Amino acid sequence: MLGSLVEKELTTPQQYPLTLLALVAACNQTSNRDPVVDYDEGCVSATLDELKAQRLVRFVLPSHGRTAVRYRQVIDEAMAIDHRQRALLAVLLLRGSQTIGELRIRTDRMAEFDGLGDVEHELERLASLSEPLVSRLGRGPGQKEERWACLLPAPVPSEGVGSGSSGWTEREGTDNLSDRRVSDDREDLRSELKILRSEVSELRRELEALRESLGG
Repeated sequence: MLGSLVEKELTTPQQYPLTLLALVAACNQTSNRDPVVDYDEGCVSATLDELKAQRLVRFVLPSHGRTAVRYRQVIDEAMAIDHRQRALLAVLLLRGSQTIGELRIRTDRMAEFDGLGDVEHELERLASLSEPLVSRLGRGPGQKEERWACLLPAPVPSEGVGSGSSGWTEREGTDNLSDRRVSDDREDLRSELKILRSEVSELRRELEALRESLGG
């Protein structure tokens, strides 16, 4: 959930902060998620309360005729990290432990890195904080590359989040990578459309409430 807020802030700032309906749609999108989840509004709302208590999320109260509370992450303020580091954390939160190569590919819509060494440098900075936010896992059985995992103690409204080894790996070719990225882009567009529809529904409710307050 925190990863979804960071992702949408960096990829679709014009839709940010998110309403509850938009955040539910962002959490439940089928691309760039491992595992894919199906959270309801109650589950998301309860987790937002927990994140607010941890001072990682802020509630934006309605203003200028709006009736819906919106939600924004404040991990940048709480942890003093920049947008590139937030992008890495978001992908780790959304897809579990990953290699440096996977992280570079999956953050390309959120941040720019000059190469794998640049990604590793930012990960090492996150790992060297007084309260580390990421950890190097090393190579697992049958794996050629080291993996990194997020240590951020964010609550999740399910039994747990998978380690996330699915998706592109260093063994796949560039053709497979291109096909996967095209597929992910299509899924992202579908997700953004669903979020936009949620936003339109929210605006319609706000307009109706305004009309009622003005006496029809």
